[in-house]
Amino acid sequence: MDQLKQIHAQTITTGLARFTYITSKLLAFSAMSDIDYAHTILNQTNTHTPTIFDYNSMILGYSKTSKQEMGILLYTQMRNNRIKPNARTFPVLIKTCDCISSLLQVHGQIVKLGNVCDVYVTSSLIYMYSNFKSVELAIQVFEESSYKNVVCCTSLITGCFNNGLVDKACKVFDEMPERNDVSYSAMISGLVRNELFNKAFDLFLHLKHSGLVNPNRSLLLTILTACGTIGALEIGQNIHHQLVEESFTFDLEIDTALLDFYAKCGDIEKAEDIFIKMPYKDVATWSSMIMGLATNGRNELAIKLFEEMTHKGPVPNDITFIAVLVACNHKSLVTKAWCLIGKMFKVFGIQPGIEHYGCMVDVLARSGQLKGAEILINLMPMEPDEAIWGSFLHGCLRHSEICLGERVGKRLIELDPNHSGRYVGLANMYADIGRWENVIRLRNMMVERKVDNTPSWSFIEVDGVVHKFFVHDPFHPRANDLSEVLQVVNKRRRRSYEFGGSVSDFEKEKECGLCELVIEIRRGRTFNRLWRVRELRFFSCFFGSSRSKKQTMVKGKIEDDGEGREGGEDGGEGGHAADGGGGRLHTCHGGCFVLRRDQVGYRP
Repeated sequence: MDQLKQIHAQTITTGLARFTYITSKLLAFSAMSDIDYAHTILNQTNTHTPTIFDYNSMILGYSKTSKQEMGILLYTQMRNNRIKPNARTFPVLIKTCDCISSLLQVHGQIVKLGNVCDVYVTSSLIYMYSNFKSVELAIQVFEESSYKNVVCCTSLITGCFNNGLVDKACKVFDEMPERNDVSYSAMISGLVRNELFNKAFDLFLHLKHSGLVNPNRSLLLTILTACGTIGALEIGQNIHHQLVEESFTFDLEIDTALLDFYAKCGDIEKAEDIFIKMPYKDVATWSSMIMGLATNGRNELAIKLFEEMTHKGPVPNDITFIAVLVACNHKSLVTKAWCLIGKMFKVFGIQPGIEHYGCMVDVLARSGQLKGAEILINLMPMEPDEAIWGSFLHGCLRHSEICLGERVGKRLIELDPNHSGRYVGLANMYADIGRWENVIRLRNMMVERKVDNTPSWSFIEVDGVVHKFFVHDPFHPRANDLSEVLQVVNKRRRRSYEFGGSVSDFEKEKECGLCELVIEIRRGRTFNRLWRVRELRFFSCFFGSSRSKKQTMVKGKIEDDGEGREGGEDGGEGGHAADGGGGRLHTCHGGCFVLRRDQVGYRP
């Protein structure tokens, strides 16, 4: 900017400032870096008269600052000077609108001056109306447009997805006369954001096999993130191979996404391998690796990597501290967690957010310091969310502080009687201690108050196909198989130990996912996967078949995550097994149960 100011001074002293082209170029460059200085150039009417090009540059510059309202004022000044807007004026002017009323005023000017047929104006209006949650107006603009090209359609698809209108977005996409990589990317990312993963994967595979459009970098990152979210390892591995073939490796953002994907799928060794080979690592890379280690039971390594980062890596951010606090949670390292909170604020100047308070409440509740956790919740500068109260209630149950948990649970229902999570959390606690009359009372209360309990679900990937499970879902194509295996598993589980069940439907969906895995194992399938189930009271699998001459050999290991303990084959010290007429049930308590390809499979 200093050099630009020197050039400006030279144009004034040499008289070149009277040439409109030179001054306009100086103003355009200044507007992108120092909008106030650019405004000074605009007001120098003694050297040149502002043109439409100058006003467009200034409006665009203000659209990228916090002074967006100045764009509207400049437009008014421009019209008072009898300067007519051109095709580039309204797209940038629309971006300066900071509320729906100003956007409506600009829209009125567009109609008055006859610019409604411009495709860039139309797409900009659709985008901004959607941003202001006025998607009905966005749809109206789209329907009234005489030229619905790929840009307008893509803008409306994005807006519909952002406002939850999935069916409308799909309809617009299906009716598009032509599609490009951007429209496919908008469609797939919208499906992912709305948790329609199967549709996203189907569309991606269709795009890949058709060869009509080559997936761009943004699209590959989006689908890779979705694979990590639901643990679709096989699909993600195929994308990894495609990234290698198209020379996208050694790209910082892509390598970080790959690292995060493998960590979320449980292949922490592959994630570590990618991390080590990366020539450059930013704060997102370090944070992803620390979180991956923490969520895969490598808590001490996660803390050690954080210490290494503070010495020779980039400066940690708020996400980094969430990751290392998660590691402290799993090991119940209360003192270490408090030290990290203090270091975060005093050394790095990061103000703790609700996620950091949530981690701290969790580590206190896990370690039995429930009074301290309650005090921290009351002193929080923000309202505690459902996750924080859930951690606290779980701690009350875990450490047999039933009265405290009951008092807090009832208070939560009083504060928010329409929140289903308040009822479910307290009902689960009652179920775990066998007070079923209270569970029924809470269920009836939810029905009487018409509290909507959004059904939860779970996923499992088999042969590159992601199966989604809802509790009591009769429409799943393999519902009968799942029900049959689940009945056998539950029957044998009850034989092995007295089940202290939970009314949480989420646990039932997890069981359905496990049944899908068990069915495939019984058919002789092997899986190159790492299966982890953390924080469950039990984890059971049914292996083998009395009707087969082959036998399933399983080596179970309970990995220590701060709460579990080592267990050998058939449960060992970490659990116990119950035999029955069709196979063997392994029930393992605490920690993580790990199954690998070399551990699960039929052998003669």
